[in-house]
Amino acid sequence: MSTRTRPRTLRPLRYGAGTLCVRYYDADGTEHLVAAQNASAVDFASCTPARDIPSYVGQHHTPGLYWSASSDRHVAYESFLELKWMKLLDHDPHVALFTSQPFTLEGADAHGRWRHTPDLFVRRTDGSVLIVDVKNPLSLSKPSVIQQADRTAEACRRIGWDYQMVGDIAPQRWANIEWLAGYRRPLRACAHLADPLLALADRPVAVGDLVSFQPAPELARPVVYHLLWHNRLACDLDQPLRDHTRVWTTGKGEA
Repeated sequence: MSTRTRPRTLRPLRYGAGTLCVRYYDADGTEHLVAAQNASAVDFASCTPARDIPSYVGQHHTPGLYWSASSDRHVAYESFLELKWMKLLDHDPHVALFTSQPFTLEGADAHGRWRHTPDLFVRRTDGSVLIVDVKNPLSLSKPSVIQQADRTAEACRRIGWDYQMVGDIAPQRWANIEWLAGYRRPLRACAHLADPLLALADRPVAVGDLVSFQPAPELARPVVYHLLWHNRLACDLDQPLRDHTRVWTTGKGEA
């Protein structure tokens, strides 16, 4: 798939085996090129994407913008599969924020020079960083993809970041995440129902029973889903979400 890469005007002094640089563009669009050992000091969350995601009639991918509840901003995605992982990360209580196309890794090894722009930069709540590449599951075994993953994993190791190349998400977990994502936005008119519902779920209780305790169950149900999304309530997301699904409080503060 073709992409529009931003202009690259800065060059390292020399490329030799083991060279590793990180190219990024700050919030004003100014280009920067830093050695790998200095990359951990960069605030990539505030940077502009290292490349533009193309959008044109007839393309096979489905690019767009996703509003992230964890960071309260839109993040560009390149494919539906990438959107799925954004929603999974957005729901993860250990994720503080994530951005897409954050920088370009440029290096050289025994096989020659290489360049790669990872899909996602993830900042966890403990301050650690996870770099994610999202690939079609059918491509994960291709030699070129394996080489890209190996190079990126080694680059992240040198910088002090974690790295993961991912394929698809388990169908049942994705079905639940997709459903709950529809309730991720801040509560408005029914916000006053959150505390009573949390109090009633101090011990595991079925969703149907929990909402039936309220004068207006039809208003309480969306609040339950909102609390599940923000991890103030928990359940087994690897099982179908039904009225008999048992939920319980987690002790997590207000979203």
